Amino acid sequence: MDRPKHEDGPLLQKSFAFAVQMMKFHRYLQTSEREFIVSKQMVRSATSIGANAEEATGAISMADFTSKISIAYKEARETSYWLRLLQAAGYIEEKLFLSLHDDCQQLCRILYSILRSSGRA
Repeated sequence: MDRPKHEDGPLLQKSFAFAVQMMKFHRYLQTSEREFIVSKQMVRSATSIGANAEEATGAISMADFTSKISIAYKEARETSYWLRLLQAAGYIEEKLFLSLHDDCQQLCRILYSILRSSGRA
C-alpha cells in the first residue's frame, strides 16, 4: 500500500517533482528542438534519482540504504552534466537552465548530506 503524500520526506517530494519537470522538458526537447540523444540520457538519469531514493526508503539494511542513496547521488550528478551540456549547446535558455540546474543541485546537496551523515561520503 502506498504511503500518504504527507509522509513523503523532502527528498522524495523534491525528486518526484524534479522528475516530472524533466519529463516535460524532455518532451519539449524532442518535439520542439528535435533533440533525441542527450535528452533521452538526461531524462533517464533525472527519473532515476527519485526511483533510487524511493528504493532507499524500503531498504532492508543500512548498506542497502546507502547503496541506493549513493546511486541517486551519482544520477543527480549525471543529470547536472546533461543539463550543462544541453545549455552549452544552445538547447536551453538561461533562465530555464538556471531553474532546472538549481533544482538538480539542491538534490545533489540533500543526497550528499545523507551520505555524509551515514558515514559513506
